[in-house]
Amino acid sequence: MMASHNTLDGTRRTGMLPGSATFRWGVITLAGIVGLTAVAGGALMVFGPADAVFMPPVDLLAGTVFRSFVIPGSLLAVVVGGTQILAAALAVIRSRWTMLALTLASLALLVWIFVETVMIPWSALQAVYFAVGLGEIGLVLIGLGLLTTRRQR
Repeated sequence: MMASHNTLDGTRRTGMLPGSATFRWGVITLAGIVGLTAVAGGALMVFGPADAVFMPPVDLLAGTVFRSFVIPGSLLAVVVGGTQILAAALAVIRSRWTMLALTLASLALLVWIFVETVMIPWSALQAVYFAVGLGEIGLVLIGLGLLTTRRQR
């Protein structure tokens, strides 16, 4: 169910408001999944054995400033994963800082994917995470009321 409220000019604004259950669960779901997978992927890159199934080959780093996946893995886990988990956790406790945290988390994700696609060969997984980052930006815009409809009372 979509939330609605009256604005100061007497119009009714409907949509997914920051306090609504739809908005909260959207943030919890998207940011939670991205956060957990980013932390897991980053931890695997830092601590995983080089021959692990999901470990990217070190050859991908040829032509970059990195010689191992320790720094990229740490950045993925802490910056991308950490901000996503923070946004999800703030949504769980209904914090007024959820919107800001989601904005920062989605920007961190989009920057990560953009830089990654510049530095290493493109993969479908990058496209999926880029789409999720755009989806999170969409949640922010909806939560701010920028993508909602206005109806007269």
